Amino acid sequence: MTKVLFLIHDLGHGGAEKVLVNLVNNMNPKKFDITVMTLFDVGVNRQFLAPHVTYKSCFSKMPPGNSKMMKVLTPEQLHNWLIKEHYDIEVAYLEGPSARVISGCRDNNTKLVCWIHIEQKTTDRAAASFRSKREAEGCYNRFDKIITVSETVKSDFTSLLSIQKPVEVLYNTNETEKIIELSKENVENNLFRADTFNIIGVGKLLKSKGFDRLFRIQKKLLEEGYNVNVYILGEGPEFTALKRDAKENGMEKRFILLGYQTNPYKFVSKSDLFVCASFAEGFSTAATEALVVGTPVCTVEVSGMKEMLGNNTYGLITENDDKALYQGIKSLMDDDSLLEYYRKQAVVRGKMFSTEKTVKAVENMLFSLK
Repeated sequence: MTKVLFLIHDLGHGGAEKVLVNLVNNMNPKKFDITVMTLFDVGVNRQFLAPHVTYKSCFSKMPPGNSKMMKVLTPEQLHNWLIKEHYDIEVAYLEGPSARVISGCRDNNTKLVCWIHIEQKTTDRAAASFRSKREAEGCYNRFDKIITVSETVKSDFTSLLSIQKPVEVLYNTNETEKIIELSKENVENNLFRADTFNIIGVGKLLKSKGFDRLFRIQKKLLEEGYNVNVYILGEGPEFTALKRDAKENGMEKRFILLGYQTNPYKFVSKSDLFVCASFAEGFSTAATEALVVGTPVCTVEVSGMKEMLGNNTYGLITENDDKALYQGIKSLMDDDSLLEYYRKQAVVRGKMFSTEKTVKAVENMLFSLK
């Protein structure tokens, strides 16, 4: 049996955290002895780990400035301090601090893998968790293989840092059958009205997710006479500002913040349109899940969307600005036949992201390291 460690910053409600849980829960427990370790013992996704997955954490809390504190020690010192057991494979399941820790492994019998989940855009950002660009390149080049979640992320990462090790694209794991089953649950209080066009957005409430521009677009549509509600699933630092904007504009009952939901799929499946307004993504878990439940997708162009949706074949991709996204959403609201086309195409594309296919690809990659 192959002993594998997955190290991640925490198991909060982000996409990388969620797909890690999906992955380890579905890997073959007869072939892999899996441990998930977090740097900080926080996050709603911990509760979803399967019983056969061992869970460990380095620290109980996430102190302010922790990333700067960790730079005081070298990667080797960090690894010796935090990783006490021998593993056949150690995986840093997120760029940054996790990668710096795992790169400190000096056991020649241990293979090292790093996952890159999002476009870094600049060299400074790619090296932000390291002492310098030189250290970042040295750490990443200690890995036997680097995995990115999309071709766009791969291109971005390799353009910013000098990487000599193999870089491979593997798509995120979604529990497709479970998602479809949960999507059938009823939504309480008749939340979605049949006479209203219902748009949904899902994700951590960060500036980078663009929920504020989705708010502005909805406001404009309402002013033009469109009967449209927007529902946002997620928590995060922008919650208060979004709530305030909705109240100040008299839109509390139209722009509705539903917070974190353990079953987001029942909401997504009953929406007329899923919208991704992000300024940056890796390979959007939320958009993938929308396809799985058959909800049409309209997105700005960010990493992974052309791979996911083709050239507007399986969903509508607009330029990454407010005006283009507004026009894209409006075109779907105005054209029932186009919306129905993308609803059917979502079902077709959703089948690409089966749990079995994505997990098998990861297992094969890990076996190839031996």
